[in-house]
Amino acid sequence: MAIKSMLLKRQNILALLLLVLIANMTLYYTSFGVRVLSEGPNGIVIGSMVDLAIVTPMLFLAWKQKWTVKHIVFAIASGLILVRFVIPMEYLAPYVAVTWIGFALEGAIVLFEVFLLFLLVKHLPSAVRHVRNSSLPTIFSFPEVIEKQVATNAIIKAICTEILMFYYAFGSWGKQLTERDNTFTIHKNSSLIALYMMAIHSILLETIAVHWWLHSKFPIVSIVLLILNIYSVIFLLGNMQAIRLNPIHISDGKLYFSFGLLKRMKVNIEDIAEVIDDPVLLQQKLPKNTIDFIARDLEDVSPHMIVKLKRPVKATFLMGIEKEYTSVALRVDEEERLKNMIGKYK
Repeated sequence: MAIKSMLLKRQNILALLLLVLIANMTLYYTSFGVRVLSEGPNGIVIGSMVDLAIVTPMLFLAWKQKWTVKHIVFAIASGLILVRFVIPMEYLAPYVAVTWIGFALEGAIVLFEVFLLFLLVKHLPSAVRHVRNSSLPTIFSFPEVIEKQVATNAIIKAICTEILMFYYAFGSWGKQLTERDNTFTIHKNSSLIALYMMAIHSILLETIAVHWWLHSKFPIVSIVLLILNIYSVIFLLGNMQAIRLNPIHISDGKLYFSFGLLKRMKVNIEDIAEVIDDPVLLQQKLPKNTIDFIARDLEDVSPHMIVKLKRPVKATFLMGIEKEYTSVALRVDEEERLKNMIGKYK
C-alpha cells in the first residue's frame, strides 16, 4: 500500500507539473491567452515567471525526489532559461535581465564540471598506480580512488564507468583470474559467458547484414545504428570480462559483490544478520529490497543463499546510480565454502 501511495503521489505531482506548463503555453500561444494578456500583461508575466522559474523546477524535483543543493540550483537555472523560451520577448522585455541569471548559473555549473574533468585527467595516472597496488577488485578500487582524489560528481561516476568499460573490453585480455581462498566466482557453473558471446556474434552479423542495405536508403539512421551496435559490442565485451575477472571478494571483514559493470556492493560482514539457505525459501520470489548477484543464462535459476543485512546498504549501478538494499541474493560456484568463510568472520 505504501508503494502504491508513493507512486500515486508522484503521478499527481507530474500531472500538476504538466498542468502548469500547459497553462503557461496556452497563455502565450492561443487567442484566448492573448486576450487575457491585453488586459494587464505585467502582473500576468510576473506570475508566469514565478511559475516557470520556481514552481515548475520545484515540482520537477519533487517528482524526481532529488533535493540536493546542486539539483535545486540547476533546476532553478533551467527554469529561468525556460522563461526565456516560453514567454515571447514582447512581454518579457522589461524583465529579460532576470533570465540571464539562469544562463550565468548554467555556465558556472558547466565550468565546474569541466574543472572536475580536468582534475580527473590530472589524477588518472596516480589512480591507475593505486589500482595496480590494491588488493581489492579493480571494479571497486578504481571508483573509490577517483572519488577520494577528484569528486563524487554524477558525471565523474559516469565517466569512470566508461573508462572501466573500455579497460575491460580492450585492456584486460592478457589478465587471468587468480583464484584465492577469499574469492568466489559466480559464472563458471553457468552458460553466461557463452550467452554473451552469442549476443556479440548476433550483433556483429546484424551490423554487417543490415548496415549496407540501410545505408543506401537511410544513411543517417544507418550511421546511428552502427554507432549503437559498436558501443553495444564494446559494453558486452567489457561487462563479460569484468564478471570474469571480479569474483566475490572477502577482505578486511568486508564482502565485495559485483556483477561486472552493471552493479556492485560492499558489505561489512558484521552487518550480516543471517544467511538464509533453506531450499524452500530460496525457490520463492525474492523479497523486496533484495539485490541479486546471479549469473543468469537461458535457464531459470534460484539463489544458493540470501544474505540478510542488519541495516540498508547502498549498491552502485551503471553510471554511478545508487540504491539501498536490505538483502543480497547470491548464486556462487562454491556456496559451501562461501558460507564457511562468512561464518569464520562472524
